[in-house]
Amino acid sequence: MVGKFKVVTLCGSTRFKEQFLEAQKRLTLEGNIVISVGLFGHSGDEEVWTEGTKEMLDNMHKRKIDMADSIYVINVGGYIGESTRSEIEYATRNGKEVEYLEPLKKD
Repeated sequence: MVGKFKVVTLCGSTRFKEQFLEAQKRLTLEGNIVISVGLFGHSGDEEVWTEGTKEMLDNMHKRKIDMADSIYVINVGGYIGESTRSEIEYATRNGKEVEYLEPLKKD
């Protein structure tokens, strides 16, 4: 918490740019401080794919999780990729609450 505000870090595939922006807006209006991704590599931000940048951004996103009280997973259609799965595991190991845009599908 920062003051009375819960801090939430958004996680998920950057192919879901519109859903990231919608969640950021909604969660902010609900009174949360929202931390998001800086680039949307799967939605056209080609800089992500230059040497070393993806690794740096993945590491940076874990630091964003460190700063948060919880993470909010953008799992459109139930999709959770490898990077997002590692972020969920990291958040869970570090005692962060994990919430999802869509209910998890039972296997």
